[in-house]
Amino acid sequence: MSLSSLKRFLPKPPPRQVVLLSDTLFFTRAVPVTEGATAAEVAAQAELAVESLSPFPVAQLYYGHHWLPGSAHALVYAAYRKRLTADDVAMWPEAEVVLPIFVTVLRKGETPAPATAVIVPGAGSVTGLYFADAGGVPTVVRVEPLIAEATDADRAAARDTVLAAFPEKLKVIDVEAEPVFDLASPQGEFVFRAGVMETSFDAADVAPLDVRDKGELAARRRAQARDVILWRSFLGCAAAIGVAILLEFTLVGTAIWQKQRLALEATQKPVVEAVMTSQTLATQIDELSTKRLRPLEMLALVNTARPRTIQFMRLVTNGLQMLEVEAQTSSSGDIDVLRSALNKLPGCEKAEVLDPRSRDGVSTFKLVVTFKPDAFKEVPVPAVAPEATPEPATAPAATETKPEEQT
Repeated sequence: MSLSSLKRFLPKPPPRQVVLLSDTLFFTRAVPVTEGATAAEVAAQAELAVESLSPFPVAQLYYGHHWLPGSAHALVYAAYRKRLTADDVAMWPEAEVVLPIFVTVLRKGETPAPATAVIVPGAGSVTGLYFADAGGVPTVVRVEPLIAEATDADRAAARDTVLAAFPEKLKVIDVEAEPVFDLASPQGEFVFRAGVMETSFDAADVAPLDVRDKGELAARRRAQARDVILWRSFLGCAAAIGVAILLEFTLVGTAIWQKQRLALEATQKPVVEAVMTSQTLATQIDELSTKRLRPLEMLALVNTARPRTIQFMRLVTNGLQMLEVEAQTSSSGDIDVLRSALNKLPGCEKAEVLDPRSRDGVSTFKLVVTFKPDAFKEVPVPAVAPEATPEPATAPAATETKPEEQT
């Protein structure tokens, strides 16, 4: 069971929330940064710049900054907290990010050319961003507020006022509509659409842009990291439980199969035993009919190598190819002579002398001779045609001579 399959049984998360604040709430400044500074160093310099530029302490401000690596300056913006009501900040704890509207058009990968002005319309204002160099960070931000019942003519006049505040303008980019957050943004990304314009930020990009309290944001990020770890641990435990359940079902199925197999084996055991008994009997009958014992032939073959001083006292066959002989002799040296002679016989595979003993000048020993399987192979005798029995000679018939008649 995979994690994706487990997620199907989990409730869907609530829709993502992003709060966009009116540009009229913020004052903006472009402040220089140290050459070669890191993102953390720029954040510290931006906080010092906000504190020095604002008549209020930093603790009474909502602020953020925009900076791109390689840029010689950063754009800082801040709003006095008392200008926002409790209703305005009620959704902030559930929101993923809180931004001014104008920062949603600041593209990270596509920086405007020098002397470019970008006009961003809003519900209650028209905001202009002027890029004096190719660093991608605005050098001047001008916000012209509008009344709630502003007409197209009022918006056109506000646009002209904003553009008049900028120096040389080689290019003007008019955003078609007010930027809004795309709820279909991939998890961990923030996509904003303003007409045909689309900008995308990841979590690391929007972190310095968020205007909420920095201490609360740090605690929020730590809580989110902890929640991610706990969530992944939960999913891992759920997957492990699923695997354990699957293994348990597998073991139960295996036990049922094993029980059925043993029952089938017990049912077939008498049949198998009967077949094995029949096979054993058939083998024994075949051996008795084709492989009979030949003790006399064994003795005759061994006797051809026996010295005259050795006497065979007792003979026992062990299987079809082995003969055990108990013998004695008055000459112990003839024992080795007998063994060597037997090992040289063509039909003898091995001859061994066991338990040799000597007493009162008589040596006794046990001779074990193993014969080759074909040592006593019968040679078929060709059939001989029976000789014909000679018939007895027939005596010639006697010729009867009549006596001549006397005249």
